[in-house]
Amino acid sequence: MGIRNRRARAHAKTHIIGFSLAGVMGFLALLAIAVAVSLGAVVESWLQDLPDYTSADAYLVAEPSEVYDADGNTIATFYLENRRSISQDEVSPYVWKGTVDVEDERFYSHNGIDPAGIIRAVFSQLAGRSEGASTITQQLVRNTVLSDEQFDKTIRRKVREAYIAVEMEKMYSKDQILLMYLNTIYYGHGAYGIEAASLTYFNKHASELTLAEAATLIGLPNSPSYYDPTQNPDAAKERRNKVLDNMLRLGDITQEEHDAAQAEDLVLNLGDTSMDQQGTYPFWTNYVKGLLEGDFSQDTIVQSGLKVYTTLDPTTQNAAQDAVTRMLDETGDSKLESALVAIDPTTGYIKAMVGGKDFYADSDSAQVNAASNAFKQTGSSFKMFTLVTALKQGMNPNIMLNCNSPIQVTNSWKVQNFANTSYGTISLADATAKSSNTGYVQVGMAVGVDNVVQTAKDMGVSSDLQPYGSTILGANLTSPLEMAEAYACLANGGEHRDPVAITKIEDRNGNTVYEHKDSPTRVLDEGVAKAATEVLEGVVTNGTASAMNSMLTINQPVAGKTGTTDNTENLWFCGYTPQLSVAIWTGYKSSDSSTGKHPAETSNRAFAYFVNTVLADTPRADWPMANAANPTYKENSTWKFSNTASSANDGTAATTEATTEEAAAENTESEQTTTGTGGDGGTAGGDGGTTPTPTPTPTPTPEPEPTPDPTPTPGGDAGTTE
Repeated sequence: MGIRNRRARAHAKTHIIGFSLAGVMGFLALLAIAVAVSLGAVVESWLQDLPDYTSADAYLVAEPSEVYDADGNTIATFYLENRRSISQDEVSPYVWKGTVDVEDERFYSHNGIDPAGIIRAVFSQLAGRSEGASTITQQLVRNTVLSDEQFDKTIRRKVREAYIAVEMEKMYSKDQILLMYLNTIYYGHGAYGIEAASLTYFNKHASELTLAEAATLIGLPNSPSYYDPTQNPDAAKERRNKVLDNMLRLGDITQEEHDAAQAEDLVLNLGDTSMDQQGTYPFWTNYVKGLLEGDFSQDTIVQSGLKVYTTLDPTTQNAAQDAVTRMLDETGDSKLESALVAIDPTTGYIKAMVGGKDFYADSDSAQVNAASNAFKQTGSSFKMFTLVTALKQGMNPNIMLNCNSPIQVTNSWKVQNFANTSYGTISLADATAKSSNTGYVQVGMAVGVDNVVQTAKDMGVSSDLQPYGSTILGANLTSPLEMAEAYACLANGGEHRDPVAITKIEDRNGNTVYEHKDSPTRVLDEGVAKAATEVLEGVVTNGTASAMNSMLTINQPVAGKTGTTDNTENLWFCGYTPQLSVAIWTGYKSSDSSTGKHPAETSNRAFAYFVNTVLADTPRADWPMANAANPTYKENSTWKFSNTASSANDGTAATTEATTEEAAAENTESEQTTTGTGGDGGTAGGDGGTTPTPTPTPTPTPEPEPTPDPTPTPGGDAGTTE
């Protein structure tokens, strides 16, 4: 009886569980159906009003993008050009196979979208790596049919792109799609399509490309500016070799072919092809285009009808160009170049940029923008960062320094002033005005070279800086744009702003896709900026820039620092007023040009010509930090310098100064650098050449770089900057 009751109860319970489970599963099934129906309705709405994708002509539609100056004038137009369509039998088999191997290795097996690639990309993102999941078909759709929607980062756009890609593969064969891709993709230098690229870089047809040449071109669409073989050959060669590795892995070339191609040097034979329209100010528009390339594809830039509003002020730009041209003409040196950057310190807006003498000159380096992409040793204009670091740490500008020459800093490191001039025991402020190397090396070592480097980075120098003793004297490589950015921090009372070139971007329909937002960062106390400016005003009134001071006709306070390196190879002046921060470099873009000899005040004169014009009618303004309290200074006796007697700062020593003619900083700049044969202190290594940097993509590494040792090694005296 009991057993039968237990069985009955168990049977009844089983039925209850069965009915409950069935109910839950039924509910979930109904819910899934409802979600699927709803999702289907949403997707269906997303696929309404699709652009025409049924004709091959749909993939060639383009609208020029326009660039405007600060007054709203059109100064350049980026448009589609240098496109040469060819048939499949006119394409090298290496290009055909290699493009698939690199861009979409499952191209011939998927239906327009690649689920495996999507999964791989997701895991790469989770692992902190960047890897695309778009197929060749999707890339073609995105860059052409849906180019107007590239700014749309929603799932809607992804669904539309995937749908068209799948539909397209129903209408065209794989070979037809790949050919359209190869005829439309951008390879840099205005070359659209593989035929135009072949003629541009190798002056031959696409059917004639060798394996190494084909691999070079296959690697370009990923980032045409960064892998540009004319400007960044090392990166282009590295990318080429990765392409060859992929082709070998997928069995499209033999090991022997792979090894032979990788062993080849990167040899170009540039063809005569037209460039993109550069407009009124080619250095500027090239710089702006480089910035656009950091966020938009090349196809978008030249086809999508963007409206790009920039900060360039035409009046300021024309004054800058006239000043540089006048100064260069006065030298009589046809090879000499100069670059100028002017920034409004209150906004960060770049008001003027001169990248060289003549963008269209018949020279390999003519189109290198020396304002942003030619990295040069700055000489004593870099001493500003040591001065600011010292003031931040509480060093009084009236502290006394032994500025005789030479001085033995360590057993293996000897530093001297220009012409080995001895200035005696003078203040830090006077050492700045006279640009004493011996004094500044002691200050830099006392405050810490690593701290000097950090100050430079905080103020805007993004180039690679090494914490070596020679850094104090400006041996590292920097651009005028970075120096103008850094000096703008002082002009604005210690606030840093990134340089701004573009204020707004609109699409062809007038929708704003980018707008600059001001975001200053305080990097210096106002008191430090005030004290540094007072010292740098002394450089202009009675220091190495005093000859320029007599040329100034503006009613504005002016501060700045000169800089000169080996054999006057690099001539700098970084100066500022309350309205403008200006960095001017004069020298040679190409390292194989004859250096010659030019007065150290060459860049100083260009500064005077420039500000006299652009600020001629500007009412006088005070520094924004004029009323700030001075920094809190430590007792002078607390500072210990390697070559200055303690008594110099205990109140018992009298100030002495050299009385020789060489010590006078009246009409010439007593601060030239001569290359040392060993140790720190010099600027051995020369300039960084003319290798430009893609933006906002990777920073180039100029060669050769200075190679001083953190601890100087025996082998000679240190060089002398300015």
